[in-house]
Amino acid sequence: MEAYFIAIGIITAIYVLLGLGLNLQYGLTGIINFGHVGFFCIGAYTAALMAQVGIPWPIAFLAAAGLAALAAWPLGLVSLRLQSDYFAIVSLGFSEVVRIIVTSEGWLTNGVQGITGIPKLMGFMGIGLAQAFAVLIVLIAVNVLAGVAKFRIVRSPFGRMIEAIRDNEDAVKALGKDPARFKIQVLALGAALAGVAGGFYAHYIGFIEPEMFIPLITFYVWMAIIIGGVGSILGALVGTTLFMVLMEGSRFLHGVIPFVSEVEMASIRLGVIGLMLVLFMLYRPQGVMGDFTKR
Repeated sequence: MEAYFIAIGIITAIYVLLGLGLNLQYGLTGIINFGHVGFFCIGAYTAALMAQVGIPWPIAFLAAAGLAALAAWPLGLVSLRLQSDYFAIVSLGFSEVVRIIVTSEGWLTNGVQGITGIPKLMGFMGIGLAQAFAVLIVLIAVNVLAGVAKFRIVRSPFGRMIEAIRDNEDAVKALGKDPARFKIQVLALGAALAGVAGGFYAHYIGFIEPEMFIPLITFYVWMAIIIGGVGSILGALVGTTLFMVLMEGSRFLHGVIPFVSEVEMASIRLGVIGLMLVLFMLYRPQGVMGDFTKR
């Protein structure tokens, strides 16, 4: 049972990192990014490929963050010419292009067969509870650093500028500022966090293949930040935790409703999560950690 809870904690912490990146893009800047999983994929494959040639994981994670941020640059240039809803569609297409590339370029990524034998983090501790717990501690530390960095960004002139872009981009242009430059920087920062999350994911699972990076992952992260509160650092943590409780807790519904088959239960799980999201949007649109003075 301890191993199960540690595993859930690790996956939750990885999703919190993804949520912090997406919260930075949408919550603070208003960029609707439906292609977040593309950066997650880039980070995972970068870390996995570098691990295969013996590069230490801290260096590999920095490379994963850098390459994911670099991939955000052309996507940011596209955003200059598109309204937010059209950009959302383009970003979704970007994530699918990334997945098709890692599927097609078998000489580098091993195609649909994926990359196996990715070494575990803290492997010198052996394989067991101690090693998994150490990974969880490292992930918590990285999340704390990311949260502190985001807090400092929010309190900085840069943070006030991107919030102004979210609220009224035309007014920012009228003041002589260039919103495009700030949007590209925010996309790169969020992508870098997703790249680091991808590195942790690859090393924790030990195997990656293209079908692990479908658009559904992006929408899981969206659900988490909406439940927790868009733009809130604690919202990313609380929303992701509640989302994982719903996802994992609903697995045990089969014991409560024994006459429902496993296949039907999978559909019920998604239905329950969807219903919860609808209820949140109706009765608590600002999220659990949103402004409690608003309804």
